[in-house]
Amino acid sequence: MEEGKKRMAVLVGCNYPNTKYELHGCINDVIAMREVLIKQFGFDPSRIELLTNAPAGSSLVVPTGANIKAALNRMVDGAEAGDVLFFHYSGHGTRIPSKKRGRSFRQDEAIVPTDFNLITDLDFRQLVNCLPKGTSFIILSDSCHSGGLIDKEKEQIGPSSFVQNNGKECFYSLKTIPFQSVLQHLPSLTSINTSDIGTHLLEFFGVDASIRFQLPLHELESFESLKPDEGILLSECQANETSADMNPVEGGGKAYGAFSDAVQRVLKEN
Repeated sequence: MEEGKKRMAVLVGCNYPNTKYELHGCINDVIAMREVLIKQFGFDPSRIELLTNAPAGSSLVVPTGANIKAALNRMVDGAEAGDVLFFHYSGHGTRIPSKKRGRSFRQDEAIVPTDFNLITDLDFRQLVNCLPKGTSFIILSDSCHSGGLIDKEKEQIGPSSFVQNNGKECFYSLKTIPFQSVLQHLPSLTSINTSDIGTHLLEFFGVDASIRFQLPLHELESFESLKPDEGILLSECQANETSADMNPVEGGGKAYGAFSDAVQRVLKEN
């Protein structure tokens, strides 16, 4: 990371406990990343916001859609030229049908906060467009679909699989919630019978819903890149890759995100 006036971070780990979408390593990922940022790169702990769905009684902020966006907005609003901003998300991702003209068969990306209030690529675009010139914004998203479309197959949430990872036996779960699963969950919140995801999200979350569902189509088009992303690094999965939540078979081993773990290993070595 380059030198800057301030170094600020928002770290989000979503394990979705006691749900059929439960993961095990996401909170571990961001806690470990916090230590790397402090020890390896000199981040001030007071400038790192940590959001996790830790057990009840924790003082940590729960990673709902509104809370995540509020933390990101605080970081961007406090940024000045030369500052380094870092956002690490470990949790589920999904894909939603695109509303852009000429993209009827394409899909856009979103991350899935614990309350299912999706944060879409358009929300991140809005943040990026608000950055002061000369600011570096690094986004590390350990979730499926975070770097682009997955064209070859539709992934499903199902039984954990058994793999070898770094010579150790692990179970893994893909970090994705399919769009249809999101759509099936939302009526339990709104009691509305519709297949339009935007209707559900606006009904339940109101102004806290993604701007993708609040703006008319002609205004959505204006949120394409409004200025060059100079000095901004997006560090995510490749378009043809997935992220996995790794859970070691042997007792005593901590669960972790494969992508987060790999990045942290590289950072510690450099």
